[in-house]
Amino acid sequence: MNQVYITAIAATLPNAPVANDEMESILGQAGRNPSKARRVILKSNGIRQRHYAIDPETGERTHTNAQLTAEAVRALGEGVLEKMDCLVCGTSLPDQLLPNHGVMVHGELGSPACEVVATAGVCLAGMSAMKYGWMSVANGVHDTVVATGSELVSAVMRGRSFAPEAAASLKALEKRPEVAFEKDFLRWMLSDGAGAVKMEKRPASNGLSLRIDWIDIRSYANELEACMYAGARKREDGSLESWKDVPPEALLAESVLAIKQDVKLLNENIVSTTVEQFLPDILERRGISGDDYDWFLPHYSSGYFRQRLYDGMARVGITIPFERWATNLTDKGNTGSASIYIMMEELFHSGRLTPGEKILCYVPESGRFSSCFMQLTVCGPGAGDA
Repeated sequence: MNQVYITAIAATLPNAPVANDEMESILGQAGRNPSKARRVILKSNGIRQRHYAIDPETGERTHTNAQLTAEAVRALGEGVLEKMDCLVCGTSLPDQLLPNHGVMVHGELGSPACEVVATAGVCLAGMSAMKYGWMSVANGVHDTVVATGSELVSAVMRGRSFAPEAAASLKALEKRPEVAFEKDFLRWMLSDGAGAVKMEKRPASNGLSLRIDWIDIRSYANELEACMYAGARKREDGSLESWKDVPPEALLAESVLAIKQDVKLLNENIVSTTVEQFLPDILERRGISGDDYDWFLPHYSSGYFRQRLYDGMARVGITIPFERWATNLTDKGNTGSASIYIMMEELFHSGRLTPGEKILCYVPESGRFSSCFMQLTVCGPGAGDA
C-alpha cells in the first residue's frame, strides 16, 4: 500500500461576498411577503457573508456547478490536468440528472482522457470523492487523482423557484402565503463554492503536503429516516415519495424539487448520531485522543451546533480546545460538500502549519445521517518527511 499525500489544494468562491442584508434582494423574495424567518435563522447560524453564483443585477446564474468545479481544479496549478489520471467529483445538486457531474466537469476542463467518477449525497459527497481518490492512489491504481467537492444551490433557492407554491397558497386562502419553513430555513443557510485536492503517492518537492492517514465513513440510514432531501415529498410514516411518482402539477405547486430539511429531526440526532454514536468506535480502533491533534476542522451547518459538537465529543472522551478549531463558516458560509475542502484550503495556505502536526476533520451529513472523520499529518518536502 502506498502512502497518499495531498500535494495541492484550491478553492473557488463565485462573485463578491454577499452580506446578510443583501441576501433576499439577490435571491429574490419567495411569496408576496419578505421572509419572517430570515433574521432569526441568521442570528442563530452566525454566518455574516457567503457567495452566490448569481448576478446581483439580473438574478441570472453566473456559473454552472460544473464550471465552478472546473475553476477549482484549474487553480491546483500548472501541469495538473496533464498528469491527472482520475477525477472524482462529489456534489449534492449536479446541473442535470444525467450525465453525471464528474464527466460534465471533465468536459469543462477539456483535459486528457482519464477515469472519471461522481459521488452523490449531501455534505458527505465531497468526502466520498476524497476517499475514492485516496484508495485509488494507496492501491496503486492511479498515480495522480484530483477529488472535488462543490455546491451550486443558489440556483434553486431563488424566489422565483417558489412562485408557484406561493400562488397555490394564496388560492387556498392560507393566512401565511410564504414558503414552508422547512424550505425557507435552508435559503438562509446554504451557499455556493467549490474545492479541489490533488493526491499523489509522494509529498510535494517544495512546500507542505498533507498525508492522509485514514478516512472513516459510516451511515445510520438503517436507524433513521431522511432528514434533508430534494426531489421528493415526505409521507406521514417518514418514507419519501419520489418526484417520479408525484403528479406533474404538484411538482411546482409544492416545490417538490426544492431542498428541504426536517429541523426537529436534525436537532435531535445530528450530534448524538454522527459524533456520540460513531466516534467511540473510531477512538477504540484508531487509539486516538484529543491530545493527538494540533488542528480540528469540523463542518457544521450553523454556529448553533458549535458548542453542542464540543459537548458531544467531550461526552465520549475526546476534547479539542476551541483555539485549535479552524473553521470559516462565518465568512465563507455553509457550502455543503465543498465546505471541508474550503476549510482545508484556507488552513493549508495560512502559513500556520508545521511538519509533524496532525489534523482531525469531521463531516456529518443529515441526508439520512452519515458521518466521516479523517486524519491528516502535515509533511515537509521530500518522500516520507513528516
